[in-house]
Amino acid sequence: MSGGDYSAYPAAVKVALLLHSDEPYEDTIMFGRLLPKEGRFFDLFNAHAAQVVRAAHELAALMQDYENREPHARAIDEAEHAADRITAETIRLLHRTFITPLDRDHIHQLVNAMDDICDLIQDTSESLSLYDVKAITPDAARLADIGVKCAERVKDVVELLGTQQGKFEAILKTCEEIDRLESDADRVMRSAVSKLFREENDLKQVMKLRVIYDLLESITDRCEDVANVIEGIVLENS
Repeated sequence: MSGGDYSAYPAAVKVALLLHSDEPYEDTIMFGRLLPKEGRFFDLFNAHAAQVVRAAHELAALMQDYENREPHARAIDEAEHAADRITAETIRLLHRTFITPLDRDHIHQLVNAMDDICDLIQDTSESLSLYDVKAITPDAARLADIGVKCAERVKDVVELLGTQQGKFEAILKTCEEIDRLESDADRVMRSAVSKLFREENDLKQVMKLRVIYDLLESITDRCEDVANVIEGIVLENS
């Protein structure tokens, strides 16, 4: 074959030939034309963020209606499974796409950080059952409510990231709101743990609730991780 003329071959064969050819870089750069560009990454990010919000709302509802918690626990599981599917689809698309709208590492970090939120929400729901927690404390319900607010801000900032204008200032402001909510959760958890050790005489109950408080506070930590990833993206691309 002469002159690097691969035009007569199917696309899949072209890819293989170009990858193994001795053509100079200037010629083989055309390989990129055989793979998709951009992809629908922002659609997937938004779909994932919607599952984060769904799971957070169901956890807060579970806390408020603990006697009837099973439907909420099932809804959390459904949201987590949907989020896993979106994460897997995003990674597959990343492997298939030649030109991506964001740095590849950033795409990977962002979708996995969001997935961690859903995983923790599911862990919290399952731990309530596993540890046979009999009643929800006001502090646990308050932490769940802060988690909802954090999840909603995550959804907002992910939507802003995908806008054509970039909305730099709005993104940074929303990231700051997530950071503030995470600090609020820290304060609530410290107060809750202090109250637990002062007022609860049942050691098993202390241990159970301490785990639940830690999980609830960690949800806001993972929301902050998403904010940190997005803040890094906009700062590097500003």
